[in-house]
This record gives sequence, structure tokens and C-alpha cells, in this order.
Amino acid sequence: MERSYRLVISCPDQVGIVAAVSQFIASHQGWITEAHHYTDPASQWFFMRYVVRAASLPFDSDRLRALFAPIATRFGMQWRISDTGVNPRVVLLASRQAHCLADLLYRWRSGDLHFDIPCVLSNHDDLRSYVQWHGLRYCHIPVDPADRAVHFAAVGAAIDAAAADVIVLARYMQILPAAICERYPARIINIHHSFLPSFIGARPYHQASARGVKLIGATCHYVTSELDAGPIIEQDVVRVGHHNSVEDMVRLGKDVERTVLARGLRYHLEDRVLVHGNKTIVFS
Repeated sequence: MERSYRLVISCPDQVGIVAAVSQFIASHQGWITEAHHYTDPASQWFFMRYVVRAASLPFDSDRLRALFAPIATRFGMQWRISDTGVNPRVVLLASRQAHCLADLLYRWRSGDLHFDIPCVLSNHDDLRSYVQWHGLRYCHIPVDPADRAVHFAAVGAAIDAAAADVIVLARYMQILPAAICERYPARIINIHHSFLPSFIGARPYHQASARGVKLIGATCHYVTSELDAGPIIEQDVVRVGHHNSVEDMVRLGKDVERTVLARGLRYHLEDRVLVHGNKTIVFS
């Protein structure tokens, strides 16, 4: 994969933003390979994503940031520059179900998704041999139902020690405390096995069956301190009918869960997601 720098911007909309950014890149002989722009009509907030060939610029990403900073200040931008030559560090959390974790490990191992995995954390020991077969470190951190704080303190310490850029809850069936959620805003990604905001919380397939729905789905979203209510990154659905049992829905739903999680993680890793309030702009 050709090395690139990704410039992601959001700011109040006004005339001249695109011109200023494009002129800045062109003045250094930068070659733009992707360009996305959008203005939210309700808030008049502007969003932008540029991908620039690293080899076309005469300096590294640190110098690029330093030179771009005055433009960012001028327009009041929230911005970041990432380097595709540096893999993000992704910590995976799972419980007993393997389908989402297995899919991400396959995509990682095959090179379909580009990231490093410093460790996999779990509150059960069931998936140890599978994770270790991939040559990865597996950390079993059991949960004492009488004192979950001990578990979460250990989870938080492990995430910090791994220097995680992203945390993925691959069917990790625990509710993270607010302290961890707030320490990693827009960096914890969860897959919820329903088409949110429908059927929040536990046993959503049972809830869906009881309501007789004709569509079930999955939602990939950022985790906040409010349960299953963070900004949504990606969703998909599959059709069901009166003849489908709860077990059928679980089986069908697993396929949707793993593809939605993989797409959501890809969008995040490729800097395609910009958070605005409790919504996202996804340049897919």
C-alpha cells in the first residue's frame, strides 16, 4: 500500500476553506489522491478529508503538522493528520462468542485490515487457544459479579499498558464504566446485535422475536457512558419472518454483526469517520 498522509478537518463553514487547504498542499507539490467535503445544513459545520501521497511532499508528517497549524488556527479547525505508514494499535475485547473476533483476526492476518494487536482481553478463558494460535497475547481478566470494579481496573490498566489507539468490543459482554469511556472518546468501538436505537441492552434477538419484527440488524457505534447510545458508525439488516425462531435470528444476526463491525472498524482506521455531537459523518 502506498504511503499517504490523511488530513481530517471539521470547523464552522465559511468561504475559502477548501481553497486554503488545497493551495497549501499544492504549494508544497502535494498530490491529493482522495478528497471529501460536506457541510451539515443544520449546524453549518464543515467536514473534510484529504489523502495526500507522502512521497510527493518534501517533509515528514511532523513537519506537515507544524506547517499546517496556522491554517487550522485561522479557520478554528478541529483537525488531525495520520500517517498510513504507522499502524494503529488495536486492543480487542471479547467474551465467549468468537464470530466477531474470528472475523477481525482473519482480516488482520490476511492483511485486509492494517493494524497491530498488542493483546486480546477477555473476561473468560474460552478463546485463549484460538487467539494464541495467531501468535497473539491473551489476557484473561475474570469478573467477580460482587466486585466488578476490580475487573475494570485491570482492563483499564491493560489498555493503558498496550498504548491502545483503538479499543474494539468484539461481543465483549460487559458494560464499560464511565471512567474508561471518557478516557477514550471516539476510540472505543462496539458491535451491538440490534438495529439501534431499537432493542437496547441485553437479549435484543429475544426482544425482536417478541415484537414480531421483519428486519433484524446490527450496529457499530462508539461507546459512551450512556448504554448503546454512542455515535453510530455503521449499520445493516437482514430480513426475517414469522417462521424464524430466536435461534434463527441469532444465527442470521451473527453474519450481520461481523460484517458491520469490520466495516465500522475499517472506516475508523482509514480516518473516514468524523464525530459531530452524537452523530457521525462517514466518508465511505
